[in-house]
Amino acid sequence: MPDTVKFTLGQRIRYFRERAGLSQNAFAQLVGRGENWAWKVEHDQIPIDSVSMLISICEVLHIKDLADLTGGFVSGAPTGAAQEHPQVAEVRRTLSLPTSLLPDLISATDVHTVADGVRDVWSVYEKQTKDRYTQVGKRLPGLLRTAHAALRDARGGDEEKQALKLLVSLYGLHQIWLRRVGEPTLARIAADRGLSVAEEASDPVLLAAAAWNLSCVLTSAGDVEDSVELARQTIDRCHPGEEAAQEHVSAYGALHLQGAVAAVRATQRPVAWDLFHNAERIAGRLGADHNDWHTCFGPTNVAMHGVHLTAEEGDTSEALRLADQVNVPADMPLERQTRYNIELMNCNRIQRDDYATVHILGKLKKQSPEETAFSPLVREAVTDLLKRERPTFRQELRDIAQHIGVAAAS
Repeated sequence: MPDTVKFTLGQRIRYFRERAGLSQNAFAQLVGRGENWAWKVEHDQIPIDSVSMLISICEVLHIKDLADLTGGFVSGAPTGAAQEHPQVAEVRRTLSLPTSLLPDLISATDVHTVADGVRDVWSVYEKQTKDRYTQVGKRLPGLLRTAHAALRDARGGDEEKQALKLLVSLYGLHQIWLRRVGEPTLARIAADRGLSVAEEASDPVLLAAAAWNLSCVLTSAGDVEDSVELARQTIDRCHPGEEAAQEHVSAYGALHLQGAVAAVRATQRPVAWDLFHNAERIAGRLGADHNDWHTCFGPTNVAMHGVHLTAEEGDTSEALRLADQVNVPADMPLERQTRYNIELMNCNRIQRDDYATVHILGKLKKQSPEETAFSPLVREAVTDLLKRERPTFRQELRDIAQHIGVAAAS
């Protein structure tokens, strides 16, 4: 392949697909997506922000090193052991145990103690700017054991309901932490367990929250049709009545948004926008932003999803226009702010607005240094910008490149 440094990721995928003798439709089916998705990827209209999807593409197109596909922003043999976060091993060991064994050797535990721990670890994840992945990862295994011990020791009634609620929340934190550190299989295990807990509780609020978690995992892994189906069927089962609690309405609304994201990626455009507009109406019912079940559901997050859906459809100019109308509050959880800023960064990159792209990259580095280093989209953007760096942003760009481990030209 000639001078691959000059090719975009989409162009590389097209080159290797054609070399393999595959149509866009055949290629898309092999990686579990639609033909429209493949066309947009090859034309750099939508990003690939999942290392697991990059690996799948390499395996389907018989690419021996991820660097050949990505130009170096991700490297390594697709079937080889990827470098994992230091805390993953212990989280994996804990999730590998049957839930009946998790409370073993844990002394009597009450739900109030566990509630404090779960609340605190979520606070670290949503607010701490440095080392949050490390700090959260260290605490997840012990908290999961004590949460199951609290369920074991619950004396029925409200105590048992509270213990089940804490477990759904904790499995939700597991799935999002594991996805962000590149462990989609473990994230699926955690989300499945959370849904099992919700089913055991026979509570529509827990079911909506747990289904939202699993839908996030399915969408991230590319199983978008399954994610849409899960969201829609759960929505039918969990409709909140007029007197429903705020957290029920929030989980229900968030499930609509996640279903909309999955639907647009599954090229089910009418379904996606129907779900989105229903989410708008549900957010209007709440009237303000909330963070029940750590979904950030409310009018602001709905508007942010409008930007995301528009960008997913390939209209990055309109997405950026819509973004100009969204005022993201400073107290919105760091996770949501970071993912949104990565989306805006990528829209500006596609628009070839280098100054805006570097500006947002600098904001991301300051806002969430760990997630910035983990993000394939960030690495792709920095690698691309280094090919045409300018004196006006050279030093800032090189500082970011050094932070994420991308080498700049001398």
